[in-house]
Amino acid sequence: MTESRARAGGVQSVDRAFELLELMADAGGEATLSHLAESSGLPQPTIHRLLRTLIAGGYIRQQPSRRYALGPRLIRLGETASRVLGASARPHLTRLRDLTGETSNMAVLDGDQVVYVAQVPSPHAMRMFTEVGQRVDLHCTAVGKAVLATIPIDETARILSRITMSPRTTHTITDSATMRTEIDRIRIQGYAVDDGEQEIGVRCFAVAIPNAPTRAAISISGPQARVSGLDMDKIIPLLQETAASIGRDLVARG
Repeated sequence: MTESRARAGGVQSVDRAFELLELMADAGGEATLSHLAESSGLPQPTIHRLLRTLIAGGYIRQQPSRRYALGPRLIRLGETASRVLGASARPHLTRLRDLTGETSNMAVLDGDQVVYVAQVPSPHAMRMFTEVGQRVDLHCTAVGKAVLATIPIDETARILSRITMSPRTTHTITDSATMRTEIDRIRIQGYAVDDGEQEIGVRCFAVAIPNAPTRAAISISGPQARVSGLDMDKIIPLLQETAASIGRDLVARG
């Protein structure tokens, strides 16, 4: 168990159970007993005992391969948490939409994809619209790449080895080496761009939300010609300011 958890003053078994759930989420939703033992530093008998309790509650399931996977009971918890996150972010996204004139979005990491939890649509007749609850790939969306850039390099490599980087358009990055270079650039510049990579004619800018309880990002999106005309020197700081405000709100509520 990590030192930060040990100092939290909570119930040790509960801390350990949540740590196992988070480790499985970091591993893409499933893991072996040996992986959990190596990553957590806990003895295997302790992990076995915790896993039995989580399996009984429906929070984890054991597959025929003997690997452990996140269970279906977590779905309702995740959906409810996503709605709460989206509701908290909506006033900030509304201000962002009003200042940019373009659709503003928030998405969170969910396994090896991101899921949209909030959106405030542009007032323009021609606009980008993504349904809240929609899951999209990491490699071809600005929010996905912004989230990837917040993940430690070794874990990013594992994610890229797991996902299939299918070409959504002719502009989609489809190989791991190019994507790693792209993520390095995003880490340095502080924002991500989707330039027709998910959908031809659509351009998005995204930044990660600092201090969020889960890996998340916000973006603005719209027709390529209109979004390309925005003043980047104003738009990126505005996105970063909005993301920081959302992060502070989430911490205060947590």
